Amino acid sequence: MNIKSLLLGSAAALVAVSGARAADAVVVAEPEPAEYVRICDVYGAGYFYIPGTETCLRIGGYVRYDIGVGDIGTFTGAGTVDVEDGDEQDTYWKRARFSLKTWTGQETELGTLKTYTQTNFNFRNTQGDTSPFLNEAGNTGVTLNFAWIQLGGLRVGKDESAFDTFIGYAGNVLNDTLVPYGGFDTNVVQYYFDAGNGFSAVVSLEQGYGDFTIDSYVPHIVGGVKYTQDWGAIAGVVAYDANYEEVAGKVRLDVTPMENLSLFIMAGYGTDDNYTDDTWAFPAGGRGMYKLWDGNWAVWGGGTYTFNEKTSFNLQASYDEGENLGIAANVAYDIVPGLTITAEVDYVHVGEFDPDEPNWTNADDEDSFGGLLRFQRSF
Repeated sequence: MNIKSLLLGSAAALVAVSGARAADAVVVAEPEPAEYVRICDVYGAGYFYIPGTETCLRIGGYVRYDIGVGDIGTFTGAGTVDVEDGDEQDTYWKRARFSLKTWTGQETELGTLKTYTQTNFNFRNTQGDTSPFLNEAGNTGVTLNFAWIQLGGLRVGKDESAFDTFIGYAGNVLNDTLVPYGGFDTNVVQYYFDAGNGFSAVVSLEQGYGDFTIDSYVPHIVGGVKYTQDWGAIAGVVAYDANYEEVAGKVRLDVTPMENLSLFIMAGYGTDDNYTDDTWAFPAGGRGMYKLWDGNWAVWGGGTYTFNEKTSFNLQASYDEGENLGIAANVAYDIVPGLTITAEVDYVHVGEFDPDEPNWTNADDEDSFGGLLRFQRSF
């Protein structure tokens, strides 16, 4: 066999092997078209369909930074001690928070199926948690503020009390509870009714929180009615404290006299026959899950004036039968869309002040001032 015959034979063998391999080649399937995220505008801006489902999802939240100073305590200035000589002194109260929120919505044969969650992550002073002068900054754990399911008018899960949410919070100030207007955190079983003509109502069975948690199978009960029109709204709520068999109620009027001005006034009344008047006993100073103000009655009022699309002024004043007075005012400014800075000043007069004992506001004096500066990026 000569060299030429050897080369021709080798070439033929290579062609044969190559043809065999080509015949056995793997056929790659055509890729399936990707399902792009679809916008869902049924429930408002920001919703999108979860791929492969008819459920609409919205993800949002905010990042917040608070700087507090002054003598009111907890929400403004912080009490501490000098590390060298142990003298009592004041310092900043600061808190950084990341709040994650989710909303879902889906139409079903039984009505709209919704969920809402809000989870907060905080790094702040611990002042006030265990001692009025413990001022250690650190992570303070995760808090679940909301986690409820609603089908049609029925809502179950973690919410804030309908005693507050249905009638409305006490204005757009940061410290809106200088005179408190009700407890917040609770598990609920609620039913909402909307007549579609401005009339709505709610019934809420509630568990309470902390020392206000129910002590039997009997729940706290809240009921409310509201009438809303272009001029504003009028609303009322009544609550039954199952632990102490006490009743509290609030009525509220909201008006919008002009396009850039909104005003409100709210009054509360609660019984206290089964509460103690001892500040250090529970429930302290005649307070329960819903009647957290001092004495039988209390009033709150204020409003918001919008100077322009970026700037608003907010004011709230509150007073109760115990002669406790709270005034809060702030200016909120949108630096850019989604970033707001709010500067607030607060004043508290404590009706029954004892310099040797902490009081319900944590104020250091009978007349105390404080301030709060907040930066918030919402998304």
